[in-house]
Amino acid sequence: MPIRFGTMQAPWSGTGWLEIAKTAERQGYHTLLMPDTMRTASPFPAFAAAAAVTTTLRVRPNVLAAPLRSAAATVREVAALQLLSDGRFELGIGIGRPDAQQEAERLGQAWGSASQRRAHVLETVAAVRAAVDPAPPVMIAASGPRMLAAAAQVADRILPALLPEATEDDVAARIAIAREATDRPLKFTTQLIGIGDELAPSPGWQVPSPAQLREIGSFGLLPADPAQAAEILEYRHDKYGIDEVIVAGALAEAFQPILDRLR
Repeated sequence: MPIRFGTMQAPWSGTGWLEIAKTAERQGYHTLLMPDTMRTASPFPAFAAAAAVTTTLRVRPNVLAAPLRSAAATVREVAALQLLSDGRFELGIGIGRPDAQQEAERLGQAWGSASQRRAHVLETVAAVRAAVDPAPPVMIAASGPRMLAAAAQVADRILPALLPEATEDDVAARIAIAREATDRPLKFTTQLIGIGDELAPSPGWQVPSPAQLREIGSFGLLPADPAQAAEILEYRHDKYGIDEVIVAGALAEAFQPILDRLR
């Protein structure tokens, strides 16, 4: 299966967001993604608008913070978006960033322990699959071994959620944990943090310089040369089963020659 690509964006105006969606589809992206934070627009109405001006582009939150909503509330929103997008919605979900605890409290939602949040993710996935027709593909973001093992039991794909300094060995270890937890076929997604000397903005994270990331061997940093970058992505696809790469909107121009090679 060929590598597919998603673009990670956030709406800052209505007309601008519609143009982002149309451009992403025209450039050959498979999926439009956006975060689920209190600093950005709610993903569900934003995706409904994006789906209305596209025909093949799929939409997926990256990722829904499960503690911000009850399972029933998520089911209702997913069902509406599946209807309005003609089945082009994909559910990306996770236990929530550490700083999402304050957001949950602002929304009147219980944050819970790590085990409670893992259980809530699994409960939400089960509820969506039971009530939404067609049931959307599910991607779970996971970092620790318990969430990775749980995700392996139910997810269609897994996003290893790691810091920018993560190396190939770090990613390979997470993939191995997930594969060892199940006999089910799994697909994997990774995110780029930079190309050459250009880094994507990372609010809330102190990211090393491109030179430091290269010295570390950061998995999320690709070389600027399109041929080299494409070769690396093909190698990861063949070796690890990483068949999807998420590209931050800020990296779109630098990534375009790579996308043209692999599309």
